Amino acid sequence: MDYTQITPQQQSAMLDAIGVEDIDDLFSALPEQIRFGELLDLPPARSELELQRELADMAAHNHGPHDMVCFMGGGAYDHFYPVLIDQLISRGEFLTAYTPYQAEASQGSLQAFFEFQTQIARLTALDIANASMYEGATAVAEAVLMAVNSSGKRRVLAASTLNPDYLAVLRTYLDELPVELIELPAVEGRITADAVRRQMDDDTAAVVVQSPNIWGLIEDWNGCFGAAHEKDKTAAIAVFNPMACALLKKPGECGADIAAGEGQPLGVPLSFGGPYIGLFAARKDFVRRMPGRLIGRTIDADGRPAYCLTLQTREQHIRGAKATSNICTNQGLLALRATMYMTTLGKEGLRETAQQCYHKAHYLAERICALDGYRLKFDGPFFNEFCVTCPKEVTEIIEAAKRRRILAGIAPHGRRMGRIGEPNDLLIAVTEKRTKHEMDALVDVLQEVGE
Repeated sequence: MDYTQITPQQQSAMLDAIGVEDIDDLFSALPEQIRFGELLDLPPARSELELQRELADMAAHNHGPHDMVCFMGGGAYDHFYPVLIDQLISRGEFLTAYTPYQAEASQGSLQAFFEFQTQIARLTALDIANASMYEGATAVAEAVLMAVNSSGKRRVLAASTLNPDYLAVLRTYLDELPVELIELPAVEGRITADAVRRQMDDDTAAVVVQSPNIWGLIEDWNGCFGAAHEKDKTAAIAVFNPMACALLKKPGECGADIAAGEGQPLGVPLSFGGPYIGLFAARKDFVRRMPGRLIGRTIDADGRPAYCLTLQTREQHIRGAKATSNICTNQGLLALRATMYMTTLGKEGLRETAQQCYHKAHYLAERICALDGYRLKFDGPFFNEFCVTCPKEVTEIIEAAKRRRILAGIAPHGRRMGRIGEPNDLLIAVTEKRTKHEMDALVDVLQEVGE
């Protein structure tokens, strides 16, 4: 943001223009007893140069993937995105646009959302996708609500291997509803079809399974969703990583009825935790119950392509208490970023990126497991994230790596992950950005600390 000064002369001119003598007159409608009558305890005024130096000094205390080697994951990943995305997204017509309430007058925005929906539908191998989901956790919760409302059933089976943040948001969504949430137990870090089958009954509305799951393991979607479909009107909900969809089987190819996930890997920077964007796709049977916005393409009176905001009446800001969803803001800017990213890389570029993530992760896992005292926590197949059991508590390892300017991973036993693992567990994620030199440096740290 540019530094903008307002001189006393400019302030007087503005007050004259609106017809008041003093700034305090603007607050005359507020009772005196609730107004702050003293001067604010602020530091002396700074010049633009002084302010820039002070802010730069403050910013230098922040450390993260921008100046450290990042092996952290757990739902947000340090991917590369071309610089052209930042250049394009900063254009005024994109950066300042909000939700198109006069939708048909915003043909450019609607076309961008339509392209985004098309790309996500293809990425998930499902019939339709929407726009404007908040982020991955609420997208999953909205998927469950849609399954419950569509079926009229009142039991939800959710894999215990879901991201803990997603499970926490799902519990919050369902807390005041007559819906029973049951967590499916894992065997060696994965959910089995038998575990789903044992909990299924005629009142089961949905089965929710994430793959790759919180441990980075690839789940048996085909088996779990096949068991779900043994009961009528039970929705199979796939929680997915869009980058993995470029290499592994897609949700729709594995029998998913609904797919929800986090779109951060698609060109959205980490940004200290957000904002991110939720992804949501489903079979066409759910089209009239989908949350958020759904953009359609048609032909105008002159035969030209035209875009329109379709099936919007279910939203909170239109229908209030009758709405089927509380999603009512617009993540269009981030949807546009994701669209630019997928368009720039293309099908082959996405697949190449996913392949690099996969192969680099397996190289690093092999090297770590060759060290004395280190082993994989689970033996199952994984994509770009894996959990290592270390010879000592990982807090010591993480701190030692930080001193080498390496973010070694996440401690699943920590509060941030809901204490799902053991004190010696370390969750490591590898993206296409990581070099052999960086991965070998992490191995060196693990070897030194583990001795």
